[in-house]
Amino acid sequence: MRNEVSDESSEAGFLSQKLQQEIQAKPEAYPFQEVHNFLPLQVLALCDHPAILTKSETQALFSADSIERARKILDQIPGRATGAYSHSQGIKGLRDTIATVIEARDGFPADPNDIFMTDGANPAVHMMMQLLIRSEKDGILCPIPQYPLYSASIALHGGTLVPYYLDEATGWGSEVSELKKQLQEAKSNGITVRALVVINPGNLTGQVLAEENQKAIVEFCKEEGLVLLADEVYQENVYVPEKKFHSFKKVARSMGYDEKDIDLVSFQSVSKGYYGECGKRGGYMEVTGFGADVREHIYKLASVNLCSNITGQILASLVMSPPKVISFAI
Repeated sequence: MRNEVSDESSEAGFLSQKLQQEIQAKPEAYPFQEVHNFLPLQVLALCDHPAILTKSETQALFSADSIERARKILDQIPGRATGAYSHSQGIKGLRDTIATVIEARDGFPADPNDIFMTDGANPAVHMMMQLLIRSEKDGILCPIPQYPLYSASIALHGGTLVPYYLDEATGWGSEVSELKKQLQEAKSNGITVRALVVINPGNLTGQVLAEENQKAIVEFCKEEGLVLLADEVYQENVYVPEKKFHSFKKVARSMGYDEKDIDLVSFQSVSKGYYGECGKRGGYMEVTGFGADVREHIYKLASVNLCSNITGQILASLVMSPPKVISFAI
């Protein structure tokens, strides 16, 4: 399974380079009428080389908002340098920005101390699997079909994959009857199921779960004492007008459940959305619930790698709260 993940990433990189070559060779063959100036990359450039902030040419080449954001971010970075180490959870000011956006999105409070910045969503998933899995007797409920990161990570950390099958007839929904069936079967085989993975919006199916389906999943996790691992990295990739993304945290809070009721981890990445900056390796997880002892272990796991890369941290904050967008025709 690990090779499957690697092969998918390699194929994506190959196709990206091939498309770039084709566009350069024959631009008239592609129907692009407009491109968007990706201002977060302007901010990254200014943060990586702050000396140009004082150059007169910079005002003409970079948007005023990008310049202002770069100055603000540099003031938050230790030593005003993107090559520095940061706090193991990530730069506090950037986590503040992300928490503010989450709070505005969901309508419920978000705490920057619940945010752990990571090199994309993958390390966050591995971190949680390492925390949850003690032996092959520990199982994780995972959707089928699914992006193979989860099955590979469970195998890597010595656990047992407990599959549940998405229902095509209901738009690839996660039916609680199926979850209960697989949970009971796992228990009968001596497996202790510790968490449920839900990918919403979905990969590979592209489904967006109905809010009522999400409420049933939250209730199921609460009743069974399962950690809910919510892969929400495709939250910007909803293209059907009647569909709407709701975070599992928002759904749980709207049901009246707080951190005492359910342990929830939400994953986000800069690899998806309209930005798709997968090579920058930026992302985060929001961890809510869990006792102080478990939180301490999560922090220790985050500290093993010292910190995630600063460029990815900056970009994660920028795609959640981007500078003003400018578009121009070509």
